[in-house]
Amino acid sequence: MIADAVLAVPGVAGLHGGMFGEVATYLPGKRVLGIALGEDSCAVHISVRYPAHVVETAERVRAALAPMLDVPVDVTVEDVLTERTAP
Repeated sequence: MIADAVLAVPGVAGLHGGMFGEVATYLPGKRVLGIALGEDSCAVHISVRYPAHVVETAERVRAALAPMLDVPVDVTVEDVLTERTAP
């Protein structure tokens, strides 16, 4: 649900697990890369698709998650993808 809301934000190319895949939430039977949900905060790591504005995209991610979460949302942009670097 959180991952779907993040991925629906214009400019977000995908979730990013961090340098070593350390940013993740563990759920029964699966691991959600790019989101680390804790008791006091939620860390969201994303890749942004160029030419999206990085700061505005991060603000839109926070706004999209605000109705779902009662903790602060920290957004980190790990990568900016262009047409040539897109997976």
